[in-house]
Amino acid sequence: MSSFITMESIQHSYNKEVVLKNVNLAIPEGQLFGLLGPSGSGKTTLVKMMIGLLTPSNGIIHIENEQMPSFHQMQKIGYMAQSDALYNELTARENLLFFASLYKIPKKLRKQRITEAASLVNLTEHLDKTLEKFSGGMKRRMSLAIALLHHPKVLILDEPTVGIDPVLRASIWEELRNKQKQGTTIIVTTHVMDEAEKCDNLALLRDGYVIAQGSPDDLKAKSETQSLEHAFLHFGGGSHANSSNH
Repeated sequence: MSSFITMESIQHSYNKEVVLKNVNLAIPEGQLFGLLGPSGSGKTTLVKMMIGLLTPSNGIIHIENEQMPSFHQMQKIGYMAQSDALYNELTARENLLFFASLYKIPKKLRKQRITEAASLVNLTEHLDKTLEKFSGGMKRRMSLAIALLHHPKVLILDEPTVGIDPVLRASIWEELRNKQKQGTTIIVTTHVMDEAEKCDNLALLRDGYVIAQGSPDDLKAKSETQSLEHAFLHFGGGSHANSSNH
């Protein structure tokens, strides 16, 4: 299987502080890939580079053999940031319409795509409410709906289920699996072990380094441990990753 996304010798510094150190990753097309690590391990910086929002200090990122940042590739990516970039004074429908026009979704398709995306995240009944009336969890769902609007080839989700109740978390993961079956390549950052278990493959990050890579089962086998949490500790992950969602 050829790599759809490759990251070679990625280093990045903010104000002389090195936050990513010689990261090499190869992610095949159609995979659900997890970046697991505590806060400050470099996960968000890494995904911002994948989508072209940041350029690495050193190293090269390719998506579909195109070097990032590439405007052509950026149009094929759905991105859900850790903080919701939404317009609180607009309704959910107006937010979705705004992003549909940004994504250049043809006008005749917009209504259908908005209906689809709202239904996926269980917000259909709330489309005509302004976002200032939304809870934190509803805003997370809204951000996911926006990321899915243009049927992206690559979906990059930064801590997508933080603040979302367990029932909805389960349905979001089910939806991610459905998207994957349709051929979408999905990258999820998480610090939650039971979510990491759901990924096909993982890169474990600690202090800007990838300390281990492999499927959850591979990582447990290599570390001779019974849980991902123990595997993370075995590979030098320290004690900061969480075993449950907070």
